[in-house]
Amino acid sequence: MYLGHRVQWYMQCLRYGEDKFEADDILQEGLIQIYKDLHQFDERKASFATWSSRVLSHAALKFLKRHRWNKAFTDIDSIDETADQEELVYDKLAAKELIQLLQQLPLGYRVVFNMYVIEGYKHHEISKGLGITIGTSKSQLSKAKKMLREKIEFHLTEYSRK
Repeated sequence: MYLGHRVQWYMQCLRYGEDKFEADDILQEGLIQIYKDLHQFDERKASFATWSSRVLSHAALKFLKRHRWNKAFTDIDSIDETADQEELVYDKLAAKELIQLLQQLPLGYRVVFNMYVIEGYKHHEISKGLGITIGTSKSQLSKAKKMLREKIEFHLTEYSRK
């Protein structure tokens, strides 16, 4: 059943999970949900890849809520709105290395980053789906970008010394 999507699905699960084992669990639950919801798929509304990705995202969030959701998000009054630095540094990393760095982000940062940057959700959709404020969503994204940037820069510095 739609085996051509398995790499995409697994990469998506790796972005949400903390490690390979958690990604495996998320993928298993996601595939079960895709199978259960297959009757709802309408090719006139979205491609199968888009639809299944959404279902998998929801399954990942359900999994994380059941297992490690406590205190994953912090609410702050102000957001550090620093301008994004050159994003070319991301091009220097292999996808595998980038996923490993994403997995090191705290859960709240990782989930919002995945949903906003990779999945294309808007902050109001994220806040509604996660039960957080829009400000919290924005702050988690800002912190995630900053932390990821620092991890990438450190990784590249260490790599260039070898």
